[in-house]
Amino acid sequence: MPPDRAWKPRVGMNREARAAEQDRAAGGRLARAVDIGEGRYARASIALRLYRSTRRIRAYLRWSHEGETQERYIGEVDAATRAANLAQAWEMAHAAGLVTTETVPPDSWASSPASRAVMSANRGRDTKPEKLLRSALHRYGLRYRVGVRPVPDLRRTADVVFTKARVAVFVDGCYWHGCPEHHRPAKKSAGFWQNKIDGNKARDADTNEALRNAGWLVIRVWEHEDPEKAAQEVVKAVRSRQDTSAVHQS
Repeated sequence: MPPDRAWKPRVGMNREARAAEQDRAAGGRLARAVDIGEGRYARASIALRLYRSTRRIRAYLRWSHEGETQERYIGEVDAATRAANLAQAWEMAHAAGLVTTETVPPDSWASSPASRAVMSANRGRDTKPEKLLRSALHRYGLRYRVGVRPVPDLRRTADVVFTKARVAVFVDGCYWHGCPEHHRPAKKSAGFWQNKIDGNKARDADTNEALRNAGWLVIRVWEHEDPEKAAQEVVKAVRSRQDTSAVHQS
């Protein structure tokens, strides 16, 4: 009987770790593509299953299309470790033409498949810095709204919003918002990306002014900042405005 290490995933692996495991076995995230037509791709993964009746490990290709999970049998694998069996299965899937390596569409803004994958994977919400800041704020006893417009009629969404205190918090990524400490210009298509970042900075400044004119306090936190210190700054601002509002109401 094949040992567990030949097919079972490690205990406690989260979604990100499983995706990274598949990427390594396939030879990169872009090599996990199932062509679903019209220039679109679905990201596939390999599932390993032990059939005790035959004492064999079978590999299956799995992906999602239009909300439904699709699955295709690839074949049997016989390596001694899970990593080697995944790599073997990916080779078989490519050889059978079940998967391909994703390419950049002719009209894509990315300069290469790799850059397209990186930019597409960029998260606009619930990033790790945002979650750390929110956790710290929660420990201080503050309650807030997440990912909403401070001013409904103004098309600007803040990451953390304190409605009564009228405090809007933005957690800015160092690359996309041009952090003076950590931003490093792109080497390829430098002019294109710099224009995008300059546009983001101009939009940030416009957002700050518009919210301030509407009576809001804007706090911007860089992703590299210590979330605990950033939370303390936010807590101080929120409580100060709450106290001021209470005095005016009395």
